[in-house]
Amino acid sequence: MFSINRNILIPPLRFPQRIPILVLLTVLMVSTFSPGLARGGPSTPSELSFPISQFADGKARHFTFSAPKGITIKYFIVKSSDGVIRAAFDACDVCWPSGKGYQQEGDNMVCRNCGKKFASKLVSEVKGGCNPAPLKRTIRGNQLIIQTKDILEGRNYFNF
Repeated sequence: MFSINRNILIPPLRFPQRIPILVLLTVLMVSTFSPGLARGGPSTPSELSFPISQFADGKARHFTFSAPKGITIKYFIVKSSDGVIRAAFDACDVCWPSGKGYQQEGDNMVCRNCGKKFASKLVSEVKGGCNPAPLKRTIRGNQLIIQTKDILEGRNYFNF
């Protein structure tokens, strides 16, 4: 059995003595309630993959990628009339400040700012001017692969 000696007084901590305790409590709370932060934050995959079958109908699919500093990078993937799956940023060297991108009309990608039309089979082939800015992609098995570093190279088109 043990006894409590009530005659021992513990003096209250002064403010400078409380700082290490407050820091320790803050660290414990952050690591407990923010597990991603405690492990260094969420990681970004080095590549994105898409099933090729997703593009079989020839319709352009638009995607976004959240980059550092709050920049949202927009891009699209389309299976062109010649059967090739192509990818491009949803911006060009000329009209990118409008932030409007492209829409599909039949076999063409059309600039929503100036109205110029671009045949789908030229997406990722022709660059410069109002052509959709090419985005590198590869095919691995039945997956279309886009490297994160390649997406990040287009951030200047979306840094308004």
